[in-house]
Amino acid sequence: MEQYICNRCGKKYDITPTIWRCECSGVLDLVKDTPEIDVAAWNNYPNSVWRYFETMPFAKDSRTWESVTMGEGGSPLIVLDPLEPTTYVKVDYMMPTLSFKDRGAAVLMTKAKELGVSKVIADSSGNAGTAIAAYAARCNIACDIYLSDETSPKKIAQIKAHGATIKEIHGTREDIAAAAQKAVDEEKVFYASHVYNPYFYEGTKTYAYEIYEQLQGAPDSLIIPVGNGTLVLGAYYGFKELFENKLIEKMPKIIAIQAANCAPLVKAYEKDDAIADPVTNQGTLAEGIAIAAPARSKQILEAVRETKGTFIDIKEEEILNSREILADKGFYVEVTTAANYAGYLKYKKEPGEKMIIPLCGAGIKSK
Repeated sequence: MEQYICNRCGKKYDITPTIWRCECSGVLDLVKDTPEIDVAAWNNYPNSVWRYFETMPFAKDSRTWESVTMGEGGSPLIVLDPLEPTTYVKVDYMMPTLSFKDRGAAVLMTKAKELGVSKVIADSSGNAGTAIAAYAARCNIACDIYLSDETSPKKIAQIKAHGATIKEIHGTREDIAAAAQKAVDEEKVFYASHVYNPYFYEGTKTYAYEIYEQLQGAPDSLIIPVGNGTLVLGAYYGFKELFENKLIEKMPKIIAIQAANCAPLVKAYEKDDAIADPVTNQGTLAEGIAIAAPARSKQILEAVRETKGTFIDIKEEEILNSREILADKGFYVEVTTAANYAGYLKYKKEPGEKMIIPLCGAGIKSK
């Protein structure tokens, strides 16, 4: 039977609709071996995240995803500028709900449907909530999304359009998560968390698989924004599976980007700490990475260190300036995504270093 395992104490749990955290408060991972990757089998599936279905922990005869998918994945990989031929952007805002979170939401909600879930609760800074709401609608599952009362009105409108019930909370991102978790425990429903549920990372790991196919190998480095670590961990897991299957010769470095006004992981990395201490969010326009106490900080720090990567913090004016530069290059992104390019500009790139920058969310979603 499929199981979760606590990343802190090692206790195992059978996968049920209501389990979402260990009794010791540790986060849960999936009990699984590294999948054996048959690249030829990918052509048996559509050109979406489900192209990599056989690497995911679903029963091999499962076809539930066919009624859930909206064609998420398969985003373009484009040279950023002819003058920078080894720097690429992966345009992950070309997704059904205009952000990379569709990768994880599609897989997580497919699992929820297989479990017979009738209602989900999620908390979000915006994009994950939109993605969960859209795929919940696709699955005909009721959905409550907990958000800050200062969330971009455009994201709120998008979530409402999908029929989800919005719970606006005044407080920090951590207050919002706590309110959602309290409701999950009281109502005994499925917590569709992009932070706590490891099935979400089975979706975001497809980011790595697509890059591998598009480059016919691995890049040298990945520039990735990090708040809760949804894409950092997904990319790390995906490339690690490729590496362990001997399909790539080395892991790409992960260069993780945080806003300077809310950078607990940067501080932990600089102090060589194993876990990030919570910080006070001083206020950042990059709402998607404004996470003062990331629940999976231990795993994020391990992933960056294991790949010989680093963390970079970005000031607010650098973020806004980078958004304008990307727009001049034809890419209109939301503010959080602009932090990626700001990180790239600060990073000391080596000659010929092959780098990927994700364009995580569309500019039309921002305030």
